[in-house]
Amino acid sequence: MTTISFPEDFNLADYFLFNRERDGKATKVALQFGERSWTYGAIADRARTLARYYVDAGLRPEQRVYVVLPDVPPFAWAIFATFAAGGVLTMGNPNAPEEDLRSVLEYVRATILVTTPAVATVLAPHLENLPNLTTVLLVPDVATGDDPEARCDVPDMMREYVTKRRVLSLDQALDLAERSITELPQTKRDDPAVWLFTSGSTGRAKAAMHSHRDFAFNTEVYAKRTVGYRESDIAISVPRLFFGYATGTNLWFPFAVGATVGLFSERPTPETIAKAIERYKPTIVTNVPTMLGKLLDLDDERRARGEPGLDMSCVRFHLSAGEALPEPLLRRFIDRFGGEVYDGIGSAEMFHIYCTNRPGDVMPGSLGRAVEGYTLKILPEDAEGAGTPELPPNEIGVLWVKGDSVAEGYFQDREKSWRTFHGRWCRTGDLFHIDEHGYLWFSGRADDLFKVGGIFVAPREVEDCLLGHDAVSQVAVIPGEDHGLTKPKAVVVLRPDARDRDRRALADELKAHVQRSLSKHKYPRWVVFVDELPKNDRGKVDKKLLIEREKRGELTE
Repeated sequence: MTTISFPEDFNLADYFLFNRERDGKATKVALQFGERSWTYGAIADRARTLARYYVDAGLRPEQRVYVVLPDVPPFAWAIFATFAAGGVLTMGNPNAPEEDLRSVLEYVRATILVTTPAVATVLAPHLENLPNLTTVLLVPDVATGDDPEARCDVPDMMREYVTKRRVLSLDQALDLAERSITELPQTKRDDPAVWLFTSGSTGRAKAAMHSHRDFAFNTEVYAKRTVGYRESDIAISVPRLFFGYATGTNLWFPFAVGATVGLFSERPTPETIAKAIERYKPTIVTNVPTMLGKLLDLDDERRARGEPGLDMSCVRFHLSAGEALPEPLLRRFIDRFGGEVYDGIGSAEMFHIYCTNRPGDVMPGSLGRAVEGYTLKILPEDAEGAGTPELPPNEIGVLWVKGDSVAEGYFQDREKSWRTFHGRWCRTGDLFHIDEHGYLWFSGRADDLFKVGGIFVAPREVEDCLLGHDAVSQVAVIPGEDHGLTKPKAVVVLRPDARDRDRRALADELKAHVQRSLSKHKYPRWVVFVDELPKNDRGKVDKKLLIEREKRGELTE
């Protein structure tokens, strides 16, 4: 077991950013945004100045700062300033529905909100009901390459609140604090640092409460020792920075080793990802399985038009997490583009990835082995504690994980905290098995399983089988109803070269393909073709929405 200790006086702003100045990297480019760039020294200056503004504006230790921004450079100094000021970082999706943004502001009792004028305008009618919110700082919503530090005008709907709250452009806040001599607080390694939100797969998302040391521990054992971030790396990301997976892989991990991050503010699509790869020539791409498939489709479409395909020769490796990466998709991607893909699993409760494939050790279809410093167990679903005897190798059960990045609990939810956290152990709720060589294999969430003829079906198994067919790009398997009986239904996105095929014949072909490979009760009784699968704000396929559409009769064969 890896033993890593951190001094009692400890702050993530030092660990990820200010220590790069002390390492002699102040002039090294840390962030690129189109043709613009910022050095570690420039970002550190902005973060310190903004931290002093936070404190001067009334932020006290452990109060929350809610950062709701697209992937623009001020995201970096907004969050490092939060750490340096002793605050607690919470992050949100700027494209989230109004109700979700308002609900989170109320839930976390944020003192400071850093966001765009568009989001501020949407939230303006709710400000009277947010007594803890004292300051709103505005960052322009800009296209990649435009000036993200330009001054913002206060939206008309916010003007009536200016007398009661500070509402100003972030660059104005930096100007006001430029000559401040306010002393920044000293934090401890176990002081609260970040509240990471769960994906909300069962009910409303909850905030997992983490301390400063949690993030440094995972950075040391996963980013540095397992997948091997280097100072020479350039990183980009498909998931957006507000998602803890990307905050780690595309900001904190690169900064921890003095590497460079390329940002783009547009919605991640195959075209914008291809453009970012062409522009920044990244060596590391934070990815998700759905986008891996879409990049393959884009490459097919370009080649079919006689255009050059995608060039990913610069990429050392892609990281994949968030949802299962089927072996057929992994093999297609590597065969086409080269490099490696390190699929792994993490969670908001553990901050980041604790089990993964890695350099020199990739087991296609699996989630790899435990990151050194973490311990995994497969226990029966009814296990009440980590001391329950483990299941034998290859037997499916619930994954429990132990490590020094475990959260302290969920804010305002002791019942759920008691069910999930057991000292240093976390009960994930996901179904897996571990083989005799220590590789972890995903079987789905317990609430994803459904019974067909009295026998459980794991959708992942059927999805993997369908992805082995040369017509299928993406697929989600959900329960359908046939005269009161539950049967599998496949919702399929076709590859470009299969989109002109006869759909009825192709549906029959896909059903037969599964019947040849799996038990008869597992084959999809219906195959529905769609242009795109719905995603949640974490980039995962939103099966809850598909099931709702199925119940409304919208998914017909």
